[in-house]
Amino acid sequence: MAPSRRAYIGTAGWAIPRAHADRFPIDGGTLQRYAGVFQGVEINSTFHRPHRPATYARWAESTPDNFRFSLKLPRAITHQRKLVEAGEPLEDFLTGARLLGMKLGPILVQLPPSLAFEPGLATSFFTTLRDRHAGPIVCEPRHASWFAEDADALLKTSTIGRVAADPAVVPAAAEPGGWREPAYYRLHGSPRKYFSAYEEESIRRLASALEEAAGEVWCIFDNTASGAAAGDALNLLAASPS
Repeated sequence: MAPSRRAYIGTAGWAIPRAHADRFPIDGGTLQRYAGVFQGVEINSTFHRPHRPATYARWAESTPDNFRFSLKLPRAITHQRKLVEAGEPLEDFLTGARLLGMKLGPILVQLPPSLAFEPGLATSFFTTLRDRHAGPIVCEPRHASWFAEDADALLKTSTIGRVAADPAVVPAAAEPGGWREPAYYRLHGSPRKYFSAYEEESIRRLASALEEAAGEVWCIFDNTASGAAAGDALNLLAASPS
C-alpha cells in the first residue's frame, strides 16, 4: 500500500475460527490476538443493543494505538424509527462511541431493504447526524432507489460514503459511492450470503481495488456464519501490497 494511505482489512467481530487460529498470536484475549494481525474491526453488536461505557473503554485499552473500530448504527434508528426523529438515540449512541477516542473509525449506517430514498428524509437525517459527528460515516443502502444520481449527490454533499457491498443489490452497489473518504467495502459472502468463502480470483480483484483507492480504505468480511471471514481477510491481507 502507498504510504499516504491506510487500509483497514478485517472482519465483522473478532472471532478467530479454529481453522485459522495458528495464524494469530497465542497470547492474550481474543480481541488482543485479533489486533495482533488486523488493524480494524467492524462492531455489529451495536446494531442490536447498547454497550456500557466500560465495554468501550476495555476495547480501547486492549488494542494497539493504530487499531480502529467501525461501529454499526443501532437498528432502533435505521429499522425501527426509519431515520425519523433520530436526534436523541443518535446522541445516546455517539456518547458511547466517543469513549473509543482516536480508535473510533467509521460509523456504519446500514439501511433496511424496504427503505427507499426520500430526499427530504435523507437530508434531515444526515444533517442531524453530521451536526453531532464530524468523523467518517458510511451508508449501506439496500433499496435500488439509493443508487440514482440524486441520492449519490446527496451522500457526497453530506460527506457520507456509500458502501461497496457484495452481493450487490444493483450493479452500482458493488462500487463505493458518495463521499469516497474512506472507501468502504463489505463482503457478505456469495453465492451463499454470510456463509460462502471467496475464491482466490475474487480476493485478487479486491486487492487491486484497494490498491487503487485514494486515501483511507476499509474492507470488512461479514461472511462469519461458517467462519470464512477470517480466512478471507487473512488472504486479502497477504495479497495486498505492504
